[in-house]
Amino acid sequence: MNRYGRRTLALELAMIAAALFVGFPVYVLVNLAVRPTSDTSSPIGPTTSPTLDNFTQAWQQGALGGALANSLLVTVCSVVVVLAVSSLAAYPLARITARWSRGTYLTILLGLALPFQLASLPLYQTMRDLGLLGTPWALVLFYSGLQVPFTVFLYVGFLRALPGDFEDAALIDGCTPLQSFRYVVLPMLKPITVTALVLNTVAVWNDFFTPLLYLSGSAQQTLPVAIAGFVGQYVTDWNLIFAALVISILPVLLVYFLLQRSIINGFAGGLKG
Repeated sequence: MNRYGRRTLALELAMIAAALFVGFPVYVLVNLAVRPTSDTSSPIGPTTSPTLDNFTQAWQQGALGGALANSLLVTVCSVVVVLAVSSLAAYPLARITARWSRGTYLTILLGLALPFQLASLPLYQTMRDLGLLGTPWALVLFYSGLQVPFTVFLYVGFLRALPGDFEDAALIDGCTPLQSFRYVVLPMLKPITVTALVLNTVAVWNDFFTPLLYLSGSAQQTLPVAIAGFVGQYVTDWNLIFAALVISILPVLLVYFLLQRSIINGFAGGLKG
């Protein structure tokens, strides 16, 4: 029989403390988002007269509808391209043991070591020459290259842990390497694919610097840039900022709740692999 001892009590207290540490900023965020601007009481104290007017004003003043559409377009397109390119690139890199394969893999990993800010100026000039400045497609192209090294690293590590028996059997049955990847390997990559999807989605959705750089001077903007527009030089309405932040968080939370089971299984399978 398991006994409730000091160790169990300490673990429970530690988990409660961790939950409070994570939940407190969320409480302050929601608390101030529903607080009227005339209420100047402590942000820690509960709001006595909650209102949804802050969300309406933030949506209208910050043009969050268009920003939300741009963020969705950029995130979905970028993540789809990154997952497709990375999985196809990682398969031969993980299965072929030739020197060129290892050299190519190490070259791709250089993208993890070099900060992308070093290439900001030449990339900006390239986007300008392509006529993509001020459009969401500049961000899609940028993220499709930026996130590939990290995603290839995840896929290669997972593929090397998978046995090649099923692929060999598929090749013996007459499948081409591409068919073997599509019908045999790709279904087994679901755990790491879900993990890569979550990590890339969060990275692209929350990025501020790149949209500010490539969409500056145009009517197009993403949610982080639109929210930053609420910060003025002399006056800042923090209630509207917190309401806008809640709006920006809701799509990510909705996707998480819809894919909760797959995400948990994906992380568990990715760690196990």
